[in-house]
Amino acid sequence: MNTRALAARTLAPVLTQKSALDSGFADATAVANAKDYGFYKELCYGVCRHYFSLDAVLAQLLTKPLKNKDADVRALLLLGLYQLWYMRVPDHAAINESVNATKSLKKPWAKNVVNGILRRFLREKASLIDTIGNAASEHPPWLSARLLKAWPDKADAIMAANNQQAPMTLRVNLRQGSRDAYSAQLNDAGIAHSLCDYSPVGISLSNAVDVQQLPGFFNGTCSVQDEAAQISTTLLDLAPGQRVLDACCAPGGKTCHIAESEAELTALVGVDLEASRLERVRENLQRLNLHADLHTADVSDLAQWWDNTPFDRILLDAPCSATGVIRRHPDIKLLRRESDIEALAKLQLRILQQLWQTLSPGGLLVYATCSVLPQENENLIKTFVEQQADAIHLAIDAPWGEARPYGRQLFPNEALPQRNSHDGFYYARISKAPSKEATSE
Repeated sequence: MNTRALAARTLAPVLTQKSALDSGFADATAVANAKDYGFYKELCYGVCRHYFSLDAVLAQLLTKPLKNKDADVRALLLLGLYQLWYMRVPDHAAINESVNATKSLKKPWAKNVVNGILRRFLREKASLIDTIGNAASEHPPWLSARLLKAWPDKADAIMAANNQQAPMTLRVNLRQGSRDAYSAQLNDAGIAHSLCDYSPVGISLSNAVDVQQLPGFFNGTCSVQDEAAQISTTLLDLAPGQRVLDACCAPGGKTCHIAESEAELTALVGVDLEASRLERVRENLQRLNLHADLHTADVSDLAQWWDNTPFDRILLDAPCSATGVIRRHPDIKLLRRESDIEALAKLQLRILQQLWQTLSPGGLLVYATCSVLPQENENLIKTFVEQQADAIHLAIDAPWGEARPYGRQLFPNEALPQRNSHDGFYYARISKAPSKEATSE
């Protein structure tokens, strides 16, 4: 199938806010040409990454809006503009192949529309780009406004980082060897990399590679996981004999990291709402030769999964807006709505309140999101701690991120100069006051 037509079909439901890129990628694997698959994904990611400037230009080029049923044609036009503006694809190839894609889409009437609009863009490129104004931030206006309000000194840097491609970062499995030893294996394989600054098991690759090229990957020597996500395990203060809960655990990166970090846990329990995502957790555990007790359930409905035995440690990686990982998932900018933020904050607080019941006195809960919005992070933890009499907020003293009144915030692309970086993440540590009986003893 024409690669650009396939990309248009993948993007159309994203443009209409019906599904995410990942769903389209999964469907495309069966029909995509293997040698063109990387190009296909770059097209999809690129349009989402630069959607707001591309769309602002397209609006000037269209004489009348396209119908909803022709979202694939609109996607094809955006793909053509992306190639002509941001990629090194020869102009004639970008235009001719986009025109040819109308046949694969079974929209022959669009041939002249696509040809005319893309050629006009080439003629008027400089003047068209000069008119896009605020669209150059490549973020929806509501999100730009929230970022400017929350982080006036950092908002521009956050949005610039969101428009970049994220690095590929590895987590070394210390059960199989040291980070330095694996670094040596990467050197032997000719894979350029650097050691992460904040995660003691993290390695950032200079360029992304297929996991098949990673030494020992299928034997569990390493996993792909962002450095910010790797930090979670260091905050749990794991020790032998503990019962640990990983709430909202899919796709399992943190579950596996917990199991790798402490081999003598009494129990490691993972809960997630979606059975299909939980299957990913099982696959990751199997590849790493690790074990956890997994439950498909709404983690806030304790009757579905909890056996009334308290946990010593809880990691709650709460459902969130994912505004800290936009550079990995640029379709978030198109799919997320401002109304989602309040709804997510209510969900996060409900889950936190429910899981608190399962934490033993003296236990520790680590709250995490891949969000940079205070409503989901420090504001929510402040509300919870003030409402919960036995909740004690513990400040995080660390070299990463920014200390907040509650918790610690990491921002995307926050790293040493010339080094790869981590995603935007938030962490808070909350301990549960010891029981009165334990105190009196």
